Amino acid sequence: MLKRISVQQLAVGMYLKEFCGSWMEHPFWRSSFVITDPRDIDSVRASSVKEVWIDCEKGLDVAGDDPVVSVAESEAQVDAELGGIAHQDRETERVPSSEEFARAAKIVAKSRRAVTSMFEEARMGKAVDATGAQRLVEEISDSVSRNPGALISLARLKTADDYTYMHSVAVCALMVALARQLGLDEEQTRSVGMAGLLHDLGKAAMPIDVLNKPGKLTDEEFAIIKSHPRAGHRMLLQGSGADTIALDVVLHHHEKVDGSGYPKRLKGDEISLFAKMGAVCDVYDAITSNRPYKAGWCPAESLRKMAEWSKGHFDPRVFQAFVKSVGIYPIGSLVLLSCGRLGVVTEQGDKSLLSPRVKVFFSTRANARIRPEVIDLAQPGCQQQIVSREEPAKWSFPDLNEIWSGLPDLPG
Repeated sequence: MLKRISVQQLAVGMYLKEFCGSWMEHPFWRSSFVITDPRDIDSVRASSVKEVWIDCEKGLDVAGDDPVVSVAESEAQVDAELGGIAHQDRETERVPSSEEFARAAKIVAKSRRAVTSMFEEARMGKAVDATGAQRLVEEISDSVSRNPGALISLARLKTADDYTYMHSVAVCALMVALARQLGLDEEQTRSVGMAGLLHDLGKAAMPIDVLNKPGKLTDEEFAIIKSHPRAGHRMLLQGSGADTIALDVVLHHHEKVDGSGYPKRLKGDEISLFAKMGAVCDVYDAITSNRPYKAGWCPAESLRKMAEWSKGHFDPRVFQAFVKSVGIYPIGSLVLLSCGRLGVVTEQGDKSLLSPRVKVFFSTRANARIRPEVIDLAQPGCQQQIVSREEPAKWSFPDLNEIWSGLPDLPG
């Protein structure tokens, strides 16, 4: 029996079925669970959510004299209303990156909290219910639909401390964008997005001191880290809600087409398309991110490095599709134009990967800042073109991320 109650009526032992409101408004990575900790009730009451649905067959009921909504309604009617909440219209109409950045930033912030909570629960040995993260995957997917580059570029900006969690969010977004580039259907796209979110779940079982070690790993420590695909696979088998694609990607995203990967040294067609996708997305986000032992490379330089490794490491078709999905000059790339001005890529071009939109802000000839201006290199009559990628560290612009995103206080 499903009942809608006030958050003030919540009690330990109740089965919380659904929050009455957007997933962005509550602090949990899932919406269905038995309340076992009074602090969870405090967290719900501290949020903007005012009512929730409980399932009285799976947990405690409310007291007999407590007011509830829909007690007299049939379960079918209640289920229909719940279905409406779970399947509200999704906004996927294409918008410029400048419009999507602010919305994507909120999704990234919520995702960070959600994935951190999921990993902490897994670290404590709690069973993982992958379906609890479905709404999170949908929000990430919808943002990628509205603008492929906005959330992907923001998720890249992670601190070394939250790398493990935000890496999962970034790979989820990259997998969705790559799936669309490869022409996968909507069901497969959702599945690979979930696979991306869960691909490193096994790191929750790794010793923290090894996982976050600031220096080079010993052979023994590297052997421990290499066990995370099997650990994550076991976690998903012991939990619920993970489909075959997620299980495959979690176990095989470190395989290489030449057979030199792990854990099974699979090669060529022995590796599924989905695991090949996971391998490319995992490496790209890893090398563009700041780590305890290394600063991340810029996006454009990272793609150049990956192209050097692609033979034997990545599937050529998958890697080529990946480049098309993020652009030869991904959002946030610092570039030098033929006019001598420096700019950052803010949007991919509609027709050519070589002609993105660039926000210029510095004159190398005058060695001075200039008034920012967006130049669409694909516009008919535009005489400018990209001469070279530039290394941000060489120029030391402290506000580079704010220039391309329009958002202050982003991780550097």
